[in-house]
Amino acid sequence: MEPRVLGRIAEIVGESNCSTRSADLYTYGFDSSIHHRSPEVVVRPDSTPQVSQLLHLANDERVPVVPRGAGTGLCGSAVPLEGGMVLDMTRMDRILEVRVEDLLCVCEAGVIYDRLMEALAPHKFSIPTAPGSGEACTMGGMVATNASGMRAIKYGAVRDYVLGLEVVLANGEVIQVGGRTLKNASGYQLERLFVGSEGTLGVITKATLRIVPKPKKAAMIVAAFETLELAGRCVSSIIAKPIIPSAIELMDSTCIKAVNKTVKAGFPDVEALCMIEVDGEPEMVEKESTMVQQLCWEVGAKSVELSADPKQMAKWTYGRKSIMSSLSRYGAGFVSVSLADDMAVPISRIPEAVVAFQGIAKENGVIIGTYGHAADGNLHTKMLLDPTSADDWQRGEKAVGQVFDAVISLGGTVTGEHGVGISKAPYMQKERASALQTMLAVKRALDPNNILNPGKIMQWQGSILTKLRYPCERYQA
Repeated sequence: MEPRVLGRIAEIVGESNCSTRSADLYTYGFDSSIHHRSPEVVVRPDSTPQVSQLLHLANDERVPVVPRGAGTGLCGSAVPLEGGMVLDMTRMDRILEVRVEDLLCVCEAGVIYDRLMEALAPHKFSIPTAPGSGEACTMGGMVATNASGMRAIKYGAVRDYVLGLEVVLANGEVIQVGGRTLKNASGYQLERLFVGSEGTLGVITKATLRIVPKPKKAAMIVAAFETLELAGRCVSSIIAKPIIPSAIELMDSTCIKAVNKTVKAGFPDVEALCMIEVDGEPEMVEKESTMVQQLCWEVGAKSVELSADPKQMAKWTYGRKSIMSSLSRYGAGFVSVSLADDMAVPISRIPEAVVAFQGIAKENGVIIGTYGHAADGNLHTKMLLDPTSADDWQRGEKAVGQVFDAVISLGGTVTGEHGVGISKAPYMQKERASALQTMLAVKRALDPNNILNPGKIMQWQGSILTKLRYPCERYQA
């Protein structure tokens, strides 16, 4: 990047808020995915006018810009593939309004999810999407990836809470989309266009979000099963009852062993288990808890345990949230990598999906841990492999393709909540083949110079085994 451009960036945000230090560039080349590529400069704006000036400059100079929240994304969405500028949005961390009388709050893009929930808690309100990285992820990043979590079956994804957005376009223009009302039929619903756009269409600087009352009570049931297929059948049986729980988390034996070993979760040593949460009015929680337990036994559960104790429920939830880190301690020489890690199928097809994943793992000689938010059909797989072995990576990529082919054949989608970025791009292109040209047309219209997160999603080409963060020389940048 030319010194005069770097000088102009420093004038906009101040020298202390931009860096070309090697350590900073290396650090900001990561998110939580398998990929890495260092930018040319890291910039930390603290206002929408600063973001506007930076994008105006970048557009004139054809500098790639990659917006970044907390770097918790698992698909490479925040990895600067073409270098350029990483725009760290975490200084824009102000909660601007909480208006329970209007059922909304307003915050800047860098506000951390858990911090916003803390601000809403005294009012007995929340945004109950419950992402697994809630202690770190930012609201701008959540909107940009249409994030959700374990409670999406009952409460939806972030898109269901976005009333309005402030967005800076590629040329620096600031626009307001959506509004502050629960109903809005005024023209194109452009706020929905930017949800899930992963920084390719504009930089989200502010969000107006719907809030809902917190439930009065919750309870959790842990049901153990001798096969993964039975656990999958349990999920579809509960939904078909019909009961809409606040969450159903599924874990296979690989995940159970890993968390029991690593965090002493104390889960039953079985092939699979379901953690089912119900919430709402106390009488309804008691009624649905009884119904869920009965259904678990009818499906063929080996054991069923109920608790309404917040401490016990928190322990179980902590065990579930520890899966990703715990899997890296499953066996010597293996690490857990985000390959084919976030897919969704129709709820009734969960048994077929999990059985297919097991067969694919065996066929390719890889270890796949399967878990996820099974109530809404959203499954996660983590692959365990030797990160220094090119052969392991090749077998892993082959398994990934087969997993996503199976998902698509079941009527599913390659990503339920993590986004596309790099890691899902070839498979998303297969899934959305008929719409790719429309997506590219929207991208060209809003970003004609292709400066915003270029090379991602529908623009990606080639194998996902590129620019890896791991010490395998064949696939490093």
